[in-house]
Amino acid sequence: MPPEGGKSDMERIGIFKEMRYISIGDKYTPFIQRPCNESAQKGKQILTGGATKKKSGLQVGYFDTHFKRVFEKEALTDPVRLARQYRSQQSKKNVGSAFLPSNGEKKPSGVGSYYGTLSGPIQSMSPMKVPRKLCKPSGKNILTNPPKRGSGYSYPNVTLSKVVPYSSDPYDRANEMLKKETVSHKAMLKGGAFHLNLHPKECFDNNPYKLDKPLPPLKRLEEKKRFVVPFKPSSPNKTIGGMKAGTFDIYPTHSADLYITRRSKSVTVNKEGKVFHPSPGPKSTPVKSIISVNVNRAVHSANYTMNIPSVMAY
Repeated sequence: MPPEGGKSDMERIGIFKEMRYISIGDKYTPFIQRPCNESAQKGKQILTGGATKKKSGLQVGYFDTHFKRVFEKEALTDPVRLARQYRSQQSKKNVGSAFLPSNGEKKPSGVGSYYGTLSGPIQSMSPMKVPRKLCKPSGKNILTNPPKRGSGYSYPNVTLSKVVPYSSDPYDRANEMLKKETVSHKAMLKGGAFHLNLHPKECFDNNPYKLDKPLPPLKRLEEKKRFVVPFKPSSPNKTIGGMKAGTFDIYPTHSADLYITRRSKSVTVNKEGKVFHPSPGPKSTPVKSIISVNVNRAVHSANYTMNIPSVMAY
């Protein structure tokens, strides 16, 4: 239970219960002056037997008084003898004697001889000619004319089509045909060209916006008097400092909004009638310093000396 008028251990340091401290009111001793491995300094210590012994062929310098072999009283094994015994055991498994071929290979006596072959001699062929059918000569090949020389342009009788016959084309034929057409056209005309007797006008009808009467004289506008002296306000302008100080209208009064229905928040209450407060989240706990962790890692009972400085530089 928390003390009266104070906070609980969960609210202060984030743990359920803070344990009691053992060293309360003790005097502080520096880390350098603390003894390390006091038991090693009391009583007899391990003493070596003087100078070291050099290696030699004798048994001096070893723990055992005499040399011990790895194998003692083992049987002598001869690998040549074992191989011979294995071959003799394998030869006993043969049923009969060794396989020997009936005859050796035969070598030919020369070129064209059949001695030593599997097929034997081949019968010679008769020199008589085999009767053949009469050879009929094939017909003549298709004969074509040799290709004609020259390109298709300006060379006659070269292409597959026939030559176009010549047709005369007078030099001034177009002008002559135009003259004939104009003469025939004039012969078909009756009378002269058609001309209008009316004078051309801007519009077909009379202009409705045209005025015969003279216009009235222009009216002169009266010039307004201009003030030579500039206008100066009675007081300087005011800045808006979070209110309506520099405006013409007064700050409007607050009016409640009738269209928004506000709901009252429900408050959770315990059986005793007190308001429920949830437990706070995790809080920080006391942690050892990184410097002390590095010192504990670097200094221990094996490498402890009195020459270590008080401040470690890491």
